Amino acid sequence: MRRIIIAIALGAVLGAGGATLAQPREPGRGKVTTLSGRDVIEKLDGKAARVTVVELTYEPGQAGAPHRHPGPVFGDVLEGESELALGDEPARTLRAGETFYEPTGILHRVSRNPTAKARTRVLAILLQPRDDTEPAAPKPRAK
Repeated sequence: MRRIIIAIALGAVLGAGGATLAQPREPGRGKVTTLSGRDVIEKLDGKAARVTVVELTYEPGQAGAPHRHPGPVFGDVLEGESELALGDEPARTLRAGETFYEPTGILHRVSRNPTAKARTRVLAILLQPRDDTEPAAPKPRAK
């Protein structure tokens, strides 16, 4: 599974020319760096789709805000540990080399570096409709 995720990410990065764009977030929220973005021929709910590859970096104790994605997300912890909680599932800690999957629209309620000593780096591959310009923005689901 890890080899497949890395191969997809590498292909997307090379196919997009390896563009790197930093997207700073509010203090204490970590750093999101877009490694590539590429339109793909696959469809997502009948809509033209795009794949975005990002690297998330959290210093000790930093956390992301709860959010949702308009498509599935596949992730790989590259360095350190990452605490993850999706929907109503209990939080779990993933270590370097472990992967995760987020279904479309699920609440990603916990995303943080639980350690006090080392930074965390996560590679995330997001599939989203091309017309959705905020693939990782906080998005509460309408009731």
